[in-house]
Amino acid sequence: MASSRLEINFIRLLSRCESIAAEKRGETEWRLEKYVGALEDMLVALRKTPSKPTPEVLTDYTRKVDFLKGMLDAEKLSSTTEKALANQLLAPGRTPTIANERTPASKTVHMQTKARCTEEMRNELLGTDASGTGNGNQDLRNRRGVPLDERQTATELDAVLQHHHLLQEKLAEDMLHLARNLKNNTMAAQNIIKQDNQTLGHSMRQADVNFDKLKTESERLEQHTKKAVNWFLWIMLFLVSFTFISMILFIRIFPRLR
Repeated sequence: MASSRLEINFIRLLSRCESIAAEKRGETEWRLEKYVGALEDMLVALRKTPSKPTPEVLTDYTRKVDFLKGMLDAEKLSSTTEKALANQLLAPGRTPTIANERTPASKTVHMQTKARCTEEMRNELLGTDASGTGNGNQDLRNRRGVPLDERQTATELDAVLQHHHLLQEKLAEDMLHLARNLKNNTMAAQNIIKQDNQTLGHSMRQADVNFDKLKTESERLEQHTKKAVNWFLWIMLFLVSFTFISMILFIRIFPRLR
């Protein structure tokens, strides 16, 4: 089904919002929040149009708009930890917004946002500024000037983040494994049900054939029974007639003695 003009404009604006979200924005950036508000209005209108997309497509559109809205709300939080936790709970879109995207843009934005939050947490913990990260010698001197406790804490933070990352990967692999098992079990159950339906259909057809044969044989037996009864009646009638005629002849031939 061809997309309506409203849906085309919605996709264009959504793609533009994802591009802006992928960029490093300043505090004076106001376009993304306005655009996301416009996306919400267009999404409401898109649900009411007669030529609206399928429910799956609308669900993905809603997911992407909610992701952008949640990302903006997370950026307004004051604590870096709260920002990281809020971004961790966001759910990006599952399908590309435009055709030339190999990976959904919302997933890329989500990964970039989590990386920025992790970097901010590390800088806040180490007491460094993000603007000084480009100078290698200065960064080395800063690291040397950091107390041992803070460096150990930074190392522990990196280890914790890596541990959580490994846990997330393992959880994703487990979920994928469970999804595959569920798919295989579902397909096996479908095949069993299909075979049972075929067997049941064959049994019903065989029962219909047997019923037709039984009906035919019953009719033949009924006709045969009627014919046998008719022959028995004729034989009895013949015997009675023969006996009667024989008695008459016997009386005529042998008169009564006086």
